Amino acid sequence: MEHKKHSGKLRHILAAPFIWMPAFPLILLDIFLELYHRTCFPLYGITIVERKKYIRIDRHKLQYLNMGEKVFCAYCGYANGLLHYASVIAGETERYWCGIKHKQGDEFIASPHHNDFLEYGDEETFKEKIVESAK
Repeated sequence: MEHKKHSGKLRHILAAPFIWMPAFPLILLDIFLELYHRTCFPLYGITIVERKKYIRIDRHKLQYLNMGEKVFCAYCGYANGLLHYASVIAGETERYWCGIKHKQGDEFIASPHHNDFLEYGDEETFKEKIVESAK
């Protein structure tokens, strides 16, 4: 891991508003994601994803960080954790509604949850699964 002292450099001061700009949209995402997750997952019979496994805000407790570093660490823990959590919820939703792999190629990087999806273009297996799930 590469870590450098960042405070006081003009480029970091100029970038700060852009780092904090997503904060409000992230909070809105969090609210709407939870409304969706806590309402629809039980209706679909999908297991609720445990939030605490993805969002961890704990580095602000480290005594050797200054106040600014603690605030940035809390924000990063929340933002990165929330996006990971949202990705897992989206993946579970995709598994429920579709479960078909994307066409490979063109440097596409599939999510790990696609591993157990049906192969792209496998119409026969898809129809078998549809008939099976309708029972």
